Amino acid sequence: MDNATSDFNTTPQAARLHIALYGRRNVGKSSLINALAGQPVSLVADVAGTTTDPVRKAMELHPLGPIVLIDTAGFDDEGTVGTLRNQRTREMLAQTDIALLIVDGMPHEEDLAWLQQLRRQETPVVLILNKVDQLADPIATAQEVAQQLGQEPVMVSASTGSGIDALRHAIVQAAPQAVNERSLTGALVHAGDIVVLVMPQDKQAPKGRLILPQVQTIRDLLDNGCTPVCCTPPNLENTLQSLRKPPALIITDAQVFDFVAQRCPNGTRLTAFSILMAAWKGDIDAMVQGAAAIDSLTPQSRVLIAEACAHAPLSEDIGREKIPALLRKRIGQSLQVDIVAGRDFPADLTGYDLVIHCGACMFNRRYMLSRIAQAQEQGVPMTNYGVTIAHLKGILGQCIFPPAP
Repeated sequence: MDNATSDFNTTPQAARLHIALYGRRNVGKSSLINALAGQPVSLVADVAGTTTDPVRKAMELHPLGPIVLIDTAGFDDEGTVGTLRNQRTREMLAQTDIALLIVDGMPHEEDLAWLQQLRRQETPVVLILNKVDQLADPIATAQEVAQQLGQEPVMVSASTGSGIDALRHAIVQAAPQAVNERSLTGALVHAGDIVVLVMPQDKQAPKGRLILPQVQTIRDLLDNGCTPVCCTPPNLENTLQSLRKPPALIITDAQVFDFVAQRCPNGTRLTAFSILMAAWKGDIDAMVQGAAAIDSLTPQSRVLIAEACAHAPLSEDIGREKIPALLRKRIGQSLQVDIVAGRDFPADLTGYDLVIHCGACMFNRRYMLSRIAQAQEQGVPMTNYGVTIAHLKGILGQCIFPPAP
């Protein structure tokens, strides 16, 4: 496998721009996915309701870079199964960076309702008039669509390929500004800095591989002209002694925060992988403010721990074992701690006194921000693994946080 293919295939979906296609059944969403991807990705049939669960296709779109196209079920689906499909489609709204809303003729009430919903959540929308090759007067239809929905549609035919280049251009124009320019570490480092990364190789780090936040941080440091130096906690002191001068920054796994803080040289700044991820994927200021709620917890309180990845629980798990143990040691053994994983996140958070979220390396930024907004709307503080551990260890004041973008 050549390097270009390797990079394309290994770019995680969470780091890709999420572009979702919405529309009524049989307007040609799956055909458009295939036309944009240049290959048959989604099943296409004349039968309405062919697409059930969202279908994802990772690809490159110049100049945006890695993206993921998401084909969704028609939002006018009917019946018991249709209701479930509709729910899956609605769940995609929180993850959508750019929405492609497709009609194949005169708009329906559902089209306007979904367009309004997307606008309310400030999602960029590309409106598409598909199947123009089948319309008697496509220009007049496009004008009517624009009048009814308040936006000029891109005129395409997925079956003939007409307008696909114009659609790609419209997607690029709709992309959030600087979508791929945000850096994990760029606000904290300068070119030429030496940065030490402390990475425990325990059961949470599969043998032969590094976990995703570590890989992304190393790459980001290289892109910023830094020299990353990696070590395990037992080798930290030898690593520091081997350097001609103290590193500009130490980035540590949160579970060894206090161990590293005790050995951090004067003048060297300290942060954690999960703190970097929280700033990159969400709102680090909200996470730091949320940590203050830990001091108000009582043995009767209820805490929700949310993990982005739905991995099988292992011993020494930071979210399922270590953080609950630290909380109960501080607050009391009767503290109730609930765990959710993946996209299983309660719609109603009001029964909780605090939500503690992982770094969200498996989520895109829009989805993580939607969870933070949900908690804020319901008056429930939310914080982050790394911020929680630093607060509980009394070293939060020693840590640095990337500024909000």
